[in-house]
Amino acid sequence: MNQHSARIHRAASRILAQLSAAAACAALLAPTSATASTCFGTTDSGRIEGAVTLPASGRNFSAYSALGVHLGRTYVHTTVRDIVAASYRELEAIQPGVTYVYGETGLRNGGPMPPHRTHETGTSVDFMVPVRASDGSPATLPASAANRFGYDLEFDSKGVLGKLRIDYAALAAHLDQLNQQARKHNAAIKRVIFDPALARHLFDTPAGPRIKSLPFMATKPWVRHDEHYHVDFAIRCAPKR
Repeated sequence: MNQHSARIHRAASRILAQLSAAAACAALLAPTSATASTCFGTTDSGRIEGAVTLPASGRNFSAYSALGVHLGRTYVHTTVRDIVAASYRELEAIQPGVTYVYGETGLRNGGPMPPHRTHETGTSVDFMVPVRASDGSPATLPASAANRFGYDLEFDSKGVLGKLRIDYAALAAHLDQLNQQARKHNAAIKRVIFDPALARHLFDTPAGPRIKSLPFMATKPWVRHDEHYHVDFAIRCAPKR
């Protein structure tokens, strides 16, 4: 092979690799079921048929735990999957460099998923808080079995944990996109649970004015919700039977 042919071969290989990566990303975000899910009952007493899993990872997001994915704790309603995936796509340009991490969502058939009190209809999603390092660069929460994959981490009253601090701008931008995408998918955000003392900081960010009207839980939640924020989506569910 002469030098000219070798250059063409290398260029073609690079293009094919880029196309393969793009196709893989598209496959992760593409619908995995041609049939819409059907949920029954309520988030604290319900079930679901036709649930799908959230993609395990993408260009700017990942699941909280490979083990959690393997154990089937990341199932959601198809509409929720589409809302979450669309929000991450939009955030690539809005929050460059930030890697968002989602937590537990629900089981394949719904129903109780201890230790959660809700998450039974595939319409609830936990999102781990985005964080920044002491130098201001985007970071992710340390997650392992020792800290229950991030759920046992504890931030102080200002949103600081060691050398990490909550990225309120990235969090607010995410809630803003979830709200926008929910409307585009004929749904809505029914409830947001995040530590009330920390939630105040969200409203001083660029997206803050747009999320003030979201239904944040005003009372103290049963667990603090400082290392993650819980979102319930308003999706019509059939009566439980």
